[in-house]
Amino acid sequence: MSKNLKDLELDELKKLAVSLGAEAFCGAILFEWLHQKAAARLEDVTNLPKNFRQALQAAGYFSGNLRLLKRAADTSGAVKYLFALADGQKIETVLLDDEGRRTLCVSTQAGCKMGCLFCATGRMNFKRQLSAGEIVDQVIQTVKNERFKIQNVVYMGMGEPLDNYANVWKSVRILNAKNGQNIGARHITISTCGIIPGIEKLAAESLQVRLAVSLHGATDAVRGRLMPINKKYPVRDLIQAVKNYQQKTGRRVTFEYIMLEGVNDSREQARGLLKLLHGIGAQINLIEYNPHARTDFKPSSRKTLKEFRWIIADRGFAVSARFKRGQAIDAACGQLYADN
Repeated sequence: MSKNLKDLELDELKKLAVSLGAEAFCGAILFEWLHQKAAARLEDVTNLPKNFRQALQAAGYFSGNLRLLKRAADTSGAVKYLFALADGQKIETVLLDDEGRRTLCVSTQAGCKMGCLFCATGRMNFKRQLSAGEIVDQVIQTVKNERFKIQNVVYMGMGEPLDNYANVWKSVRILNAKNGQNIGARHITISTCGIIPGIEKLAAESLQVRLAVSLHGATDAVRGRLMPINKKYPVRDLIQAVKNYQQKTGRRVTFEYIMLEGVNDSREQARGLLKLLHGIGAQINLIEYNPHARTDFKPSSRKTLKEFRWIIADRGFAVSARFKRGQAIDAACGQLYADN
């Protein structure tokens, strides 16, 4: 059975090298070539002993590489990549460039199980989980294609990261490794639709990554209309899990709130959000909805969004508005559908 070397952490590669009769440092060399030099084939790692490379191949190991099918860019500074996985499944990855501050939005699943009604990915059938190596390789291939370093990684692409916890967290450790991409933990954000057991696991991890929670409604009636996961993890339980997380970690949490006309954008909803989040150290991101053909939702007007933002800010919360970026290439929040 073929095994992707990018799925392995540095210590695992060192142990693998020893198990195949090589020195441990050969595993370290291989890790650097895979993650810093984007080696596409074992043959490219020229400073490894030939017999070690042959032993790896004989044991079924290979350097798994995503295949770039399409690159699309728009004037907002967004770039979308359509990648093919080894089995033919497709995923999308989005790069946002803010005057040299580069953030990569990576996918964690092919498709998604969560079924959020406003999200194009949620309307796809779930195909499968991505491996740690397939998640990491989105960063490697982007760096290779664009020829610059990625400063920030956000797990906000296709799929629910905490529904693929083991592979997601392993990919975080690999991306954080100093002799790999060396992306600082505080420059990594994991977003969730509200899977409480995953939030509890994150609270116990040593790496200080950031947590973002997709809220989109201050009550079960509103949130439940938009997000089926709310039936399993209601609003009050989710907020208590976030409070527990914050008490344990001391880290600020980001709440994502997509603005939908006539659904969750009233002044009453804003006041309800303030009441719900009272006592939590939070950043609130108001997201201008990005329409797509798979829903009938409409974005709130800019006037409504500004009023909503003012109500939140007036009570001392850190609040920002995320306006449309990448919409022209179907790369904006909620639009990813593996390029149709």
